[in-house]
Amino acid sequence: MPHFTVVPVEDSATSNYDSLEGINWVDYRDTGQGGHPGHLDTVSSDGHGNHSEDSPFLSSADAVKKTDFYDRNLALFEEELDIRPKVSSLLSRLVNYTNITQGAREHEDAENTETSRRKSPNMGTLMGVYLPCLQNIFGVILFLRLTWIVGTAGIVQSFLIVLMCCSCTMLTAISMSAIATNGVVPAGGAYFMISRSLGAEFGGAVGICFYLGTTFAAAMYILGAIEIFLKYLVPQAAIFHASDHHGGDSAILNNMRVYGTICLSLMAVVVFVGVKYVNKLASLFLACVIISIVSIYAGAIKSVFQPPDFSICMLGNRTLVRDQFDVCSKTVLEGNVTVPSQLWRNFCSSGNMSSPQCDDYFNQNNVTEIQGIPGLASGIIRDNMWGDYLEKGQILEKAGLPSVDVHGAVESIGLYVSADIATSFTLLVGIFFPSATGIMAGSNRSGDLKDAQKSIPIGTILAITTTTLVYFSSVVLFGACIEGAVLRDKFGDAVSKNLVVGTLSWPSPWVIVIGSFFSTVGAGLQSLTGAPRLLQAIAKDNIIPFLRVFGHGKANGEPTWALLLTGLIAELGILIASLDMVAPILSMFFLMCYLFVNLACAVQTLLRTPNWRPRFKYYHWALSFLGMSMCLALMFISSWYYAIVAICIAGMIYKYIEYQGAEKEWGDGIRGLSLSAARYSLLRLELGPPHTKNWRLIIMFFVSLDLHVKYPRLLTFVSQLKAGKGLTIVGSVIQGQFLDSYGETQASEQAVKNMMEIERVKGFCQVVVASKVREGIAHLIQSCGLGGMKHNTVVMGWPYGWRQSEDPRAWKTFINTVRCTTAAHLALMVPKNVSFYPSNHERFTDGTIDVWWIVHDGGMLMLLPFLLKQHKVWRKCKMRIFTVAQMDDNSIQMKKDLATFLYQLRIEAEVEVVEMHDSDISAYTYERTLMMEQRSQMLRQMRLSSAEREREVHNYTSTNIHRITPYGHYDIVSPAHSLIRMGSLYSDEEEEVVEPVADKIQMTWTKEKYEAERRNRNNAPENFRELMSLKPDQSNVRRMHTAVKLNEVIVNKSHDARLVLLNMPGPPRNTDGDENYMEFLEVLTEGLERVLLVRGGGREVITIYS
Repeated sequence: MPHFTVVPVEDSATSNYDSLEGINWVDYRDTGQGGHPGHLDTVSSDGHGNHSEDSPFLSSADAVKKTDFYDRNLALFEEELDIRPKVSSLLSRLVNYTNITQGAREHEDAENTETSRRKSPNMGTLMGVYLPCLQNIFGVILFLRLTWIVGTAGIVQSFLIVLMCCSCTMLTAISMSAIATNGVVPAGGAYFMISRSLGAEFGGAVGICFYLGTTFAAAMYILGAIEIFLKYLVPQAAIFHASDHHGGDSAILNNMRVYGTICLSLMAVVVFVGVKYVNKLASLFLACVIISIVSIYAGAIKSVFQPPDFSICMLGNRTLVRDQFDVCSKTVLEGNVTVPSQLWRNFCSSGNMSSPQCDDYFNQNNVTEIQGIPGLASGIIRDNMWGDYLEKGQILEKAGLPSVDVHGAVESIGLYVSADIATSFTLLVGIFFPSATGIMAGSNRSGDLKDAQKSIPIGTILAITTTTLVYFSSVVLFGACIEGAVLRDKFGDAVSKNLVVGTLSWPSPWVIVIGSFFSTVGAGLQSLTGAPRLLQAIAKDNIIPFLRVFGHGKANGEPTWALLLTGLIAELGILIASLDMVAPILSMFFLMCYLFVNLACAVQTLLRTPNWRPRFKYYHWALSFLGMSMCLALMFISSWYYAIVAICIAGMIYKYIEYQGAEKEWGDGIRGLSLSAARYSLLRLELGPPHTKNWRLIIMFFVSLDLHVKYPRLLTFVSQLKAGKGLTIVGSVIQGQFLDSYGETQASEQAVKNMMEIERVKGFCQVVVASKVREGIAHLIQSCGLGGMKHNTVVMGWPYGWRQSEDPRAWKTFINTVRCTTAAHLALMVPKNVSFYPSNHERFTDGTIDVWWIVHDGGMLMLLPFLLKQHKVWRKCKMRIFTVAQMDDNSIQMKKDLATFLYQLRIEAEVEVVEMHDSDISAYTYERTLMMEQRSQMLRQMRLSSAEREREVHNYTSTNIHRITPYGHYDIVSPAHSLIRMGSLYSDEEEEVVEPVADKIQMTWTKEKYEAERRNRNNAPENFRELMSLKPDQSNVRRMHTAVKLNEVIVNKSHDARLVLLNMPGPPRNTDGDENYMEFLEVLTEGLERVLLVRGGGREVITIYS
């Protein structure tokens, strides 16, 4: 750790130091450190589940600012200190930073004083990581099932099972160490690491799997404790008894269910009322585990010189249940008389040796007695090298003993030791793997460690190494010391109902029995303590809405509701009642958890994110991928159907969080992965222009904002076009200066995002601030998008009420946008009468979408109806395509060609060719053109007159001079009075909004000005007469004729269509005709309910080729 020397700085002035940035202030200029009592900076939750684990590096919003706060040395940085902490305050915050674990310490801390809660963590590697990991890894499988696994699979395959499971956990520990040393890891263990590395969706899914695995682990430990209790400690306590050998299994299972439920209830009560006692007894439970293991090694060493006396009785090569007879012999000698033994009476229906009615196999095979524990020097290891997998009910046999293979009586089956389940290599992997779990115990205690980033990797890896060596040596010792028939005897029936591993232990089998019982009970209590807190951590993160209730508990933080749910789920495992069936279930959940730990490390390593700087350096992405692959392989090796169920559970939780869970930003690796994938894809798209087959509709949609989106139905229509899997960019312009409008920009973006969420439009929002609206629109058209993901289509609304408005800026902005899109080679869509467009909740059950194909636009008119029909609103509408034939066109051939073209495009539509004959221009067309031009001329004169008055006011008030009024007075005209905005309505450019500086406007008139104004008034009648004698321009007459005739045809054919798509004429090259252009578009679309004006971008968007 670096060392800092703080040198006090003398200052004559005494400064007032208060709490800056909401943290504990340290005054380095005093002799001591002053802080606010009760203001302990810990890892906390903001109420939305976002743990402020990185809070030492963030400036708080509730900074206390005082006028006399800054001293003279920092006066230059006053503005920065408003929002950023001083270095001294930052260091103070880092010094006082703690992260109290979300485990059993909460209960203890609630009962401790403030002083004890402030005590710094001081646990080292041994007590904080190594021993807790040992206690969690060593468990019930070592004592109850490892001997059976060695006998069934053999030493070689048992070595392979241990190697696979321990290698998987070792690789996971390496990945976990890298993640755990990449910053401070608060409580939550694997859940916290995965959620902060892979995101809320993965974290929630794997967190639930980890919770279920821990809960089923509690059930497994309870079943193991009950098995020890009923089989080896107090067999007389069994409630249910088998009436015959067929009912033995059901009786055992029922006993397990009853006693397991009782034990679970008692443990839950203990956890509820006295968690601190569970933690204090943890050292006792660990001592039981260590003593039991040491006794096994001591017994193995002793067996070299003096093997324990546990003989087993064999009938032929079959193993007999030893507790059902006293002497391993067919006859016994009582005095000088040979009488049948108890074994004889078990196999024979008559006790008379002269006329016996015995089992055939009993008659033809001899009874022998062999040593069950030959010892380490016996050479039995050669016989136990290879496995002997059995079917359910198959009798345990010893190869090499003489035997006459005949079928015995069915009634005698219960006298032999037989397999209770069918065994296989994959089943044994699933049963053994829980004995390799528990590697997260160190990371869960990171808040208690003096140096977590050093202790977690060392302690965890050493614990896994230790347990792996113990398992390897145990496999060898069991195979070298114990007879194979005894090893395969799961419940010790051949050795008088003794625990098989206990027969090897020294000084007594009771050491193992009692030690394993207490260690198993302790492990079950630890699981019942940890699982509810894990569920509470997930619930408090608020990523799964329906789990919120489990985030609450007692006043001291105890997760009452979570404990209740944990007990109910553990009861499901108890009802299964078979240790061998429960073990693969929790193996699935733990393996999935470890899989995602490896994935998180691999993703972070490959992405090379700047924040990925773990102190643990002995990791590599290849090791993480290997660990991930091993986890996935072990899942399907253990039980493929359990693996599928676990994956489905995790997948459903993932999708639920994705659609219903709260949005979280934890800086996870999936976001970084998305960024890298987006970067790669964007660079790939830059290699060349997209092919026509890959063309997607990428829409730039302009909205008008007031306090909300003005026309939300436009956004609805855009969302209905998104079936083409394109992209939408919603843009808007705020008029003003950026420095003054930043807050308004943020509020506008949020309003647009809310509306996009309501309409379920996936895309982006961009609000810009510009001095003029048309400049902002031009900026958006030019700059929005990135690389190959730039927009290719612009959607904007129609300027309603443009005729009645005196302000031409709305329709001038509209036409200017049309020109900008044309210059940028972008397609344009203008929905008209948008208030009549359907919402996403409406359904058209019939009707047509009519396309009027006047000029070729690259296929946009063909593609848009197809995209609309992918949406549920328009799905049942039929498509009709109309095209216009002139006099010299062959309409019949045009229809055939168009039908062929649509067939090649794979678009189903009706085709119709409309013939438009040449006709004289009607009087209506002439009159309409004349009215249009007269209106334009009148408005132009009005605007000119207004502009002249404004310029005169500006000219006469621009200089500060004395003028003589007609009444002989002198007035002083100030230049400041020229800052009057009259509104240049005719201008193509918006005038800057300048507020007047005076409430009263005083104009000074001269004699010349008075005469000029009177002449203008006298000319008004002449202007009116000139307006009445105006003759329309012939080009305008022709355009109006086209609009009127085409409108008549469209209304005649498509008056009842659900939507009409129409080629949009381009604006005139001369800007003087802009107002006439708007009139032409109005005439063209009159009488139609829903119209979509479409203008192509100059490139083909649809092709007939595959």
